[in-house]
Amino acid sequence: MYRILCTVALTLGIATPGFAEDFRWASTTDPQTMDPHAVNSAPVLGFLNNVYEGLVRRGKDMTIEPALATSWTPLEGGAGWRFTLRQGVTFQDGSAFNADDVLFSYQRASDEASDTRSWFAPVSDVQKVDDFTVDFLTTAPNPIFPDSIANWMILDSDWAEANGATRPDKENGNYATLNANGTGAFRVVAREPGLRTVLEPFEGWWGEVEHNITRAEFTPIQNPATAVAALLSGDVDLIDPVPIQDVARLSNDDKVRVVQGIEARVIMLGFPHEAETLKYADDAGAPNPFRDVRVREAVARAVNVPAILQTIMRGSAEPASQLVSPAMRGFSGGLAERPAYDIEAARGLLADAGYPEGFAFGLKCPNNRYLNDEAVCQAVVGMLAQIGITAQLDAMPVQNYWPELRADNFDMYLLGWSPGTFDAEHPIRFLASTPNAEKKLGSWNFGGYSSDRVDELLPMIQSEIDDGKRQGMLDEVAGILQAEHAYVPLYVQPLIWGTKANVELTQRPDNFLILRWITVGE
Repeated sequence: MYRILCTVALTLGIATPGFAEDFRWASTTDPQTMDPHAVNSAPVLGFLNNVYEGLVRRGKDMTIEPALATSWTPLEGGAGWRFTLRQGVTFQDGSAFNADDVLFSYQRASDEASDTRSWFAPVSDVQKVDDFTVDFLTTAPNPIFPDSIANWMILDSDWAEANGATRPDKENGNYATLNANGTGAFRVVAREPGLRTVLEPFEGWWGEVEHNITRAEFTPIQNPATAVAALLSGDVDLIDPVPIQDVARLSNDDKVRVVQGIEARVIMLGFPHEAETLKYADDAGAPNPFRDVRVREAVARAVNVPAILQTIMRGSAEPASQLVSPAMRGFSGGLAERPAYDIEAARGLLADAGYPEGFAFGLKCPNNRYLNDEAVCQAVVGMLAQIGITAQLDAMPVQNYWPELRADNFDMYLLGWSPGTFDAEHPIRFLASTPNAEKKLGSWNFGGYSSDRVDELLPMIQSEIDDGKRQGMLDEVAGILQAEHAYVPLYVQPLIWGTKANVELTQRPDNFLILRWITVGE
């Protein structure tokens, strides 16, 4: 039985919104950029949700609610969606928000240089009706489009043009990399990459203030012991994550609280489906064995997921069988079982594929992106060794990791995916669609997995309004991905935050820390 994935709104201590207070928090990963269109990653999008806003946003219970749009309605015949914009909104530099900023932000976020362009694959055009009405035209009826743009953020067109930031530049950076000008509840007042980022409330924000923060400072702390020490000493008010081995100790300390939940993120192994040869270890240059489904299945059966959950995750995580967790819309209930751990079957599969003695390859892994990521990869190395596969582990900081994957510098890799729409269509679009820059598909499909049937089903899934028919197509895709072992889903990552006892907050399953919901008591 799985736990229902829902928002966890926990009151920690007693706080009054009228009491003004500084708030300091730490996490392992520093946001790579302040540009909301440059990098599609949770550390960036989660942080910038405090600074920028979109037409819609997710509430405490993860439902879609109005933000810079006050309402949205489908166009006649399923041609798209009409958004009515909020009037009287200003950016943090005092400029007025209107439809021109929406059109500009669409063009910028869907640009070839943008890491968020896949979000707009179904969009054929965006039209300004008037200063506060915008139509998004889609190639087919798209009932989940408003959900799909919950993390799309609006930039001021004049600000971007004046500062030479009309296009995102995640490789070299530009003015928007270190500076920000959103409409959100907080504004960036200091940015020192890798050291600290300071926020202060935006006094001109249009929304209702629920927090009592006068200043918020984020510090990346990669060493887990250092983060715990900072929390216990009072140097920070919150750490994310709490090391699993420290959960019991912190839970017994009256000065702090542990806030736990299950994230929407599935951790998985990815393969180099397109690569002709291996690139690392003793068999570099040899034909790529992972192109054979039997080898991929052997990996799936050799990795002892229950042991990883018990020893490394201390029982805090749940096994995964698909690219989404059971709590996501579109999860295929009939395909909930993952491949059984079976060493003998794995060896037999390798022998049938022509590798009775195994082979050597390179495994890429981050060491500061996911909870216990390097430890999980080390465990995978040991488990694969039992069937004769020698993995050469290369673990690195996440800021170096993504460029390596995008340059195809891997034989296998670890990836975590949290669907921004909380729908099974999302990872199909990003991870399982044949990479196609023109169609804005497969932008995180680093290994180049390709299935004609999956590609055929995706636009049908996106446009189908009958839930039963749509679920049938999602089930078919999930079955294809399982049968072909396109990825090896391992587990659903747990959420474990540690806070001082006087902090009141909301923990959502997307692992976004929303400052406007935080109060700090005396």
